[in-house]
Amino acid sequence: MNQLPPCYGIIPTRYASSRFEGKPLALILGKPMIEHVYTRACQCHQLQQVILATDDERIFTKAESLSIPVLMTSPDHTCGSERVLEAARLLAIPEDGVVVNIQGDEPALVPEMLSALIAPFSSPDVQVTTLARQITATEAQDPDQVKVVMGKDNQALYFSRLPIPYPRDGKEEGYFGHIGLYAFRMKTLARFVGLDKGLLEQKECLEQLRLLENNIPIQVVITTHKCHGVDRPADIAVVERMLRQPQG
Repeated sequence: MNQLPPCYGIIPTRYASSRFEGKPLALILGKPMIEHVYTRACQCHQLQQVILATDDERIFTKAESLSIPVLMTSPDHTCGSERVLEAARLLAIPEDGVVVNIQGDEPALVPEMLSALIAPFSSPDVQVTTLARQITATEAQDPDQVKVVMGKDNQALYFSRLPIPYPRDGKEEGYFGHIGLYAFRMKTLARFVGLDKGLLEQKECLEQLRLLENNIPIQVVITTHKCHGVDRPADIAVVERMLRQPQG
């Protein structure tokens, strides 16, 4: 089996948020959220380096005070992928290197999820990976829980906010919920960010569909772990309960 290329974790963070302004600095069990995410990401031993990327002086200053490696990036980015690409270029990551986009609002991240996300890159054919887990029919009805359908080789066929595949046989099972963690070859990340938004992406409001619309395959890795992002202040109590549980 081929060896893994060099892998880097980049955590894009911004202060502004319509639902929870300043959430990267929100205290969770007495520590700012960025510290939890960084500490957990560093537990993935396949990552050579983990870096925070922000456009906000408050986040930058706090990261430096916590000895978290941080890069200041442009305030003009429209999405996290653009910020990750800028940071990756500042780090001079090689074309064949792997860039892991680690969401800055996942303080209960399980490090093994990152290891699973990276593992397929031992094959030179893999360009993009993401995660999914089996979900119930009830969970599949939630449009905020994105669903993914895959081929036999676990390459993504489509992502949707609707419950897919449709159970024409009446058996409401076999749903897979997408987990929004991604890893890219550096050259593929650059290509992705440079592409125009596709029609399906705009229709479903799902960025990953831009890859499929441009025939860039996405390898889906199945996990049993579950994420819980912090979108609103009320989510802090939920992740605090999760963080009090032993890992593993």
